[in-house]
Amino acid sequence: MRCLLSESLLINKYNFAVFMGVLLSLFYCMVFNSYKAMSPVKKTPVYFFSHGGPTFMYEDEEGGDSGAYRKVQYIGKEITEKVKPKGIVIFSAHWQASKDEVEVNTSTDSDLIYDFYGFPKYMYEETFEHSGSAEIANKVLDLFEKNGIKAKPTKRSIDHGVWVPFKVAFDPNTNPLRCPIVQVSLYDNENPEKHYALGQALAPLREEGIVIIGSGMSVHNLRDLFRLRSDKPTDYAISFDEALKDAVTLYTGESRKQALIDICERRDARKAHPTFDHLFPIHIAAGAAGDDSAKRLYSNQVGSMAWGQFRFGAVE
Repeated sequence: MRCLLSESLLINKYNFAVFMGVLLSLFYCMVFNSYKAMSPVKKTPVYFFSHGGPTFMYEDEEGGDSGAYRKVQYIGKEITEKVKPKGIVIFSAHWQASKDEVEVNTSTDSDLIYDFYGFPKYMYEETFEHSGSAEIANKVLDLFEKNGIKAKPTKRSIDHGVWVPFKVAFDPNTNPLRCPIVQVSLYDNENPEKHYALGQALAPLREEGIVIIGSGMSVHNLRDLFRLRSDKPTDYAISFDEALKDAVTLYTGESRKQALIDICERRDARKAHPTFDHLFPIHIAAGAAGDDSAKRLYSNQVGSMAWGQFRFGAVE
């Protein structure tokens, strides 16, 4: 009888210990989940690059900008050493799909497009090792679908609006990029709201460790570049570049969206950008940034061009 009683007490103690263990586990789980819910979700920053032409690959080459070159190198280090992204989604001025539909590059192994003309032969021999990601490309397509944006997959090489600034930012010898790149097209239209919506739709990727970059120029008038052949900044290069800075950095969220829509109606807008393909990547970046503040990291007005480099959001 004593044996049975002792055994019963041992079993009860064991069951009580198990019960308390389960109770403590549930308590810690609730505390942890509560802490997670209260903690802000870490988001990657968003960037806008002014990328110039192939001369930008060389720090002191005529036609580039040495200050922009050094700043993009700095941003590249910031991305690889501090942000450490799982992937990069980039929109370049040099890929426009159709009026009402964009395209997403699903290729995992693509070449370079040398989409520039009349430059020295060695510039066409430059290389940039990179890889794509079908997984990230499909995330992009899914987010577009959820937001009512028409998009289709395609396989394509990357243009110089991607690989030229990336070659500066992510020098394979000193600062290699160790994550995939997915390029997405612009629309072939001049609707700032539709381009802003592209970035807005992809904002959730920032919570998955993916960096979003727009690549264009803050001022871009090739006609006057060849006509004037002078480094003295034009009046519109100065005025529009500063207006763009104000639109991006003085506002956030819907106010910034409206400021970026309004900037397209300025009197100097069509001089600064005879077409808006080099401007709209910053609308996309702003859309992805949402309510995050922005900072212009660098700019320089040279002739009919301006080299604004921007970051949206914080780097932790």
